[in-house]
Amino acid sequence: MGNHRIHAFDDDLLGNLDAVALADLVRRREVSPVELTEAAIARVEKVNGALNAVKLATYERALAEAAKGPRGLFAGVPTFVKDNTDLAGLPTRHGSQAVPPVSATADGAFARQFLSLGFTVLGKTNLPEFGFNCSTEFQGLRPTRNPWHTDYSCGGSSGGAAALVAAGAVPIAHANDGGGSTRIPAACCGLVGLKPSRGRLVEGEIGRRLPVKVVVDGVVTRTVRDTAYFLAGAERYWRNRKLPPVELVEGPAKRRLKIGLVINSIVGAPTCPETRTVVERTAALLESLGHRVEEAVVTMSPSFPEDFADYWGFLAFMAIRFGHHRFGRRFDSSQVDGLTRGLAARFRRHGWHLPLALLRLRRTSRQNATATKDYDLVLSPVVAHVTPELGYLSPEVPFPELFQRMANYATFTPVNNADGSPAISLPMGTAANGLPIGVQFSAAHGDERTLLEIAYELEQANPWRRIAESQTSR
Repeated sequence: MGNHRIHAFDDDLLGNLDAVALADLVRRREVSPVELTEAAIARVEKVNGALNAVKLATYERALAEAAKGPRGLFAGVPTFVKDNTDLAGLPTRHGSQAVPPVSATADGAFARQFLSLGFTVLGKTNLPEFGFNCSTEFQGLRPTRNPWHTDYSCGGSSGGAAALVAAGAVPIAHANDGGGSTRIPAACCGLVGLKPSRGRLVEGEIGRRLPVKVVVDGVVTRTVRDTAYFLAGAERYWRNRKLPPVELVEGPAKRRLKIGLVINSIVGAPTCPETRTVVERTAALLESLGHRVEEAVVTMSPSFPEDFADYWGFLAFMAIRFGHHRFGRRFDSSQVDGLTRGLAARFRRHGWHLPLALLRLRRTSRQNATATKDYDLVLSPVVAHVTPELGYLSPEVPFPELFQRMANYATFTPVNNADGSPAISLPMGTAANGLPIGVQFSAAHGDERTLLEIAYELEQANPWRRIAESQTSR
């Protein structure tokens, strides 16, 4: 595959508009949901051959749904759902060749919340097997490619979603995050990626089965506004009364914040110079806007990396061991990839650690809250180094080497999954090769509002770089 950038932006009905703007056109009857769906299908077909981001296209179904007329906050806006979430009548393959294509009998619990916003779903997006990898690559199959530079990773596990949104095929797409799986693809592809607080949204089928509920659903978007409206719209469907409401956030706040700066990860893996520079420039920009930024010493239990790895291995072991029960009789464990197999084998060696690992992971929320209590937000990298080339994190890499590479890459994001706190990835810089570099802000449990307010402020002060720089807004 050649070294090049690819996108679908054009002077069509979708233009350079975000999801909120498209929904407004539908409400004012300037365009119809069917017209938007047709335009989005054309865009997907233009780029997907190169990107390999779509797992399952359901265009006829989407057009039929669009023809029923608009309803919901994002009425008529085209989107995709990640292929680890049930949609009635469609198979859920979890990115795995081992999982048979058995159609779901009903929409999943989170899918119902997502669909309540009025989206038109064009199909399902690719993810690495069971969402375990932080790059959307497969054993024996083509990878999903980054539209900014097709020789590079688009991140994982919501990589297919991020590739389509970054390329302009759709303005917003479903994502979920169990260790960075929304924030890492957002960072790789120059998007906004919010991991909400645990319990903020309806719990999906994956999350509710877990002994430590690390998985949270959400979206990847090109604008802060789309993420903010999505969260507000989701709250209208269902709100967790144990959390403060987010409501609709429409811009920056006037209050100035005390922000802790963390550049080096708790696992000791070095942060690369290009990533460090972008984080430091973001800190300087925040200070110029009147915020107080100071270096923070955020300490976690020394056992955290090993505990999270043990849990990760436990999930792989369970996927293989109980695959027939979870995914159907035709589940073929011989088809799982090298990463899943290696994680499961690691768990078999370390499985006796699990009870204490689970106990310590459940304590993470208290530990992190104590470590960050002096700050309104914490600023850090999303990942420890710039986006790797395809193949670097392939499941075909020998497991010991792949495991270490992943551990040294996804060093910042897992803490928020373990402790349940919200965090957001914002595209604040560019690497020498033209790929985006994201930074992460973390907040106290339930404080998505502050994350969205700072995101709006930075988006205004440092407008996100677009993949189609010359594209004019409609």
